[in-house]
Amino acid sequence: MPTSLTELFSPACHLCPRRCGAARDEGAHGVCGANDTLKVARAALHMWEEPPISGEAGSGTIFFSGCSLKCIYCQNHEISTGNFGLEISPERLVEIMLELQDQGANNINLVTATHYAHLLPAAIAAARARGLVIPIVYNTSGYERASAVAALGDLVDVWLTDFKYADAGLAQSLSHIKDYPRVAVSGLAQMAREIERRGGELVDEDGLMKRGMIVRHLVLPGHADDSCRVLDLVWQTVGDVPISVMNQYTPNALMREQGGDLARAVTREEYEQVLDHADDLGFTTMFWQEGGAVDESFTPAFDTTGVLTSAK
Repeated sequence: MPTSLTELFSPACHLCPRRCGAARDEGAHGVCGANDTLKVARAALHMWEEPPISGEAGSGTIFFSGCSLKCIYCQNHEISTGNFGLEISPERLVEIMLELQDQGANNINLVTATHYAHLLPAAIAAARARGLVIPIVYNTSGYERASAVAALGDLVDVWLTDFKYADAGLAQSLSHIKDYPRVAVSGLAQMAREIERRGGELVDEDGLMKRGMIVRHLVLPGHADDSCRVLDLVWQTVGDVPISVMNQYTPNALMREQGGDLARAVTREEYEQVLDHADDLGFTTMFWQEGGAVDESFTPAFDTTGVLTSAK
């Protein structure tokens, strides 16, 4: 296992499981869309994560541009595949973390940061040295190399991870990556080991998670059966962890144009099928959503708020 994230980045990038080998340190762009420069689309308090993450004050979210997955239904496509955002220095990332803490954030929430993981240890260490005391949340698609998770184990306090698919064929057709289920299981197991190594889950008297993990799953219309198999895999891999079962899927323009199941919202029956299965498996901490369609609460405006100046 490589000794550092820098070894996974240079001279050829292997930070994510795609291992595309792009010479990003020479300015080339990887499959994720990133080169050697940080790019951020938004940095602000977010009130609508799970209650142990947002609480009442909000989570200090930093939305990084680019993504190693290419989900055809992505609701954040402006930044995930469009790579919208502003280039910043690692020093500015440190300042953003401190500014979010000054605004009262419960934590620093790094959203889709995998392709910049090699820059995180130094940035987090610098922020800690300058007074950052709140937890670090790693908000990920779940498509992570176990070695990268291990390298981040002493830095990340809360793993807020997706588990998208149980079926490799579905992963290939919707996200252009056939090994997602196998990789997600491996990464999830490593996240659990890192939390256990550091003493297990820690939640304060206000219900805020200081250390631990939450596994998210977005139910897709027409694929409730696969959602149930996802929950099976989570249970088999890490047991009774907090889960977040989401019904906020809203078809983007491409999905509406193509038609089929992904052109509509999740039905109440589909969502209840998945929630009932979670109950049957024995999950004791589960977050769910009322209503269906996504709104600005779930997808904030990617307008570079807080990237170059404080978002107070």
